[in-house]
Amino acid sequence: MSRYLIEVEHKADKWSCDQAIEAFLNSGSHFLTHADWGCMDGEHKAWFFLDVGSKEEAKRIVPPAFRPSTRVIELTKFSINKVDELKPLHGA
Repeated sequence: MSRYLIEVEHKADKWSCDQAIEAFLNSGSHFLTHADWGCMDGEHKAWFFLDVGSKEEAKRIVPPAFRPSTRVIELTKFSINKVDELKPLHGA
């Protein structure tokens, strides 16, 4: 199982904010009801963390109307012993 950061963007108008927040709160998903929002600081996105088997599974947690604007980012922790694993990702 992998850990993902899910970022869900919505339009910057009041109606869109209200709709996004309401959709998350009414979803019944613990993850969605505990999302963090940036709207009050002008960043019209919600973020939450999820431990699931794939990016596709993570995206399916998001209400369908918001999936097109959703970014799913797989998170990795590195230890000093695993730094060499990062080198091939950057052409080293």
